[in-house]
Amino acid sequence: MKQFLIAPSILSANFACLGEDIKQVLSAGADIIHFDVMDNHYVPNLTIGPMVLKSLRKYNITAPVDVHLMTKPVESLIPKFAKAGANFITVHPESTNNLSITLQNIRDCGCKSGVVLNPNTSINCLDYILDKLDLIVLMSVNPGFGGQCFISSTFDKLKYVKKKIQNSSYKILLEVDGGIKLHNIADIALAGADILVVGSAIFNSLDYISVITSIRKKLDKVSKIINYI
Repeated sequence: MKQFLIAPSILSANFACLGEDIKQVLSAGADIIHFDVMDNHYVPNLTIGPMVLKSLRKYNITAPVDVHLMTKPVESLIPKFAKAGANFITVHPESTNNLSITLQNIRDCGCKSGVVLNPNTSINCLDYILDKLDLIVLMSVNPGFGGQCFISSTFDKLKYVKKKIQNSSYKILLEVDGGIKLHNIADIALAGADILVVGSAIFNSLDYISVITSIRKKLDKVSKIINYI
């Protein structure tokens, strides 16, 4: 059966005890840590840098880390996050003057490369970079802050991009980020997502095991549907 990946976004975590908070969500069944990097320039918020990731690796956080760079410029941060321990590094087309070269630089640094498309970003750019991609991220909120509502038009975009990947010869994961809750996660998975970024729905819960178990049950039902189809 299809295996979906749950990626808690630490933007919603308790930064006073970040290492322990991350260990708890991983113990509760999460797969990937989603690491939101904001520069108060490309997006109107300021978060964390490579030193935090390096510290988490030293704290024995060994799970895959998906670094989402919401910065402009972005190029100089790529080798820093790669050295700090990133597994995936994703960038926005608007953050670089040459997206193809930037994606190749990510791979040259030893990480899997990805592009992030905002709700108002055209998907046409994918036609020229599929060979450089390991991951496509569709933002289902406008980037900058956690806790926003899912933008429903993402469903059509998600289905279209999924079909585009399936029609290509490339093995590219499809991730959705923003506004994912228990009530809509199954529909998002069924529409084509492979990785589901979940922030406040997990970290605002008092019981990580309970909420991640509930998410996993919903995703398992979707897997059975897909397998049946």
